[in-house]
Amino acid sequence: MGQVIWTTVSLAGVTTFLLLILATPLAWWLARSPRWWKEIVAAVTALPIVLPPTVLGFYLLVALAPQSPLMAPLHLFGIRTLAFTFTGLVIGSLVYSLPFAVQPIRNAFEAMGPRPMEVAATLRASPVNAFFTVALPLARRGFLAAAVLVFAHTIGEFGVVLMIGGAIPGKTQVISTNIFELVESGRYGQAHILSAALLAFAFCVMLAMFLIERRAQRPVA
Repeated sequence: MGQVIWTTVSLAGVTTFLLLILATPLAWWLARSPRWWKEIVAAVTALPIVLPPTVLGFYLLVALAPQSPLMAPLHLFGIRTLAFTFTGLVIGSLVYSLPFAVQPIRNAFEAMGPRPMEVAATLRASPVNAFFTVALPLARRGFLAAAVLVFAHTIGEFGVVLMIGGAIPGKTQVISTNIFELVESGRYGQAHILSAALLAFAFCVMLAMFLIERRAQRPVA
């Protein structure tokens, strides 16, 4: 049980950390770009929200398989496949949780408006310096919301992680897949404990999101 919890928390932590880094430039571009086709990019980014997890997991499984062209460069380093590995779970989680990182950060950047960056420019701040000293602090609640959502979403993943991870004990088995196996084997008592824990966790996440949203509605000091 301890190993399952550790794998789940590790997966959620790594995914959250990486997505906060990877989603930030994409969210900034979506919030600031005048390109008409940016909404097409936004739609592609948001696909995991409506796409069945098994469909996404299947295509990720194909992409991470030994015969995949994407894996060919890694063959030179002796890596035949990333399917059924923790690294594969991280890749799947990054794709599956991407919209839950991009959207809150994009909303925060859009709510900021162009004025702060214009003021920073008049003070001769470079775009990069203005981004880190002005935009990021003003969008901090968006980053907090993204971190909470991504972490919680990763904790609750099932279809994607089962497809590309296979629920290997001590390696790729997480809480959601463990609950499934407990129910299959008739161990309802243990399944109840884990399910109740996830239910309480989900409630705390939603409460935190409501509190963040409530604070975001207040004027920024």
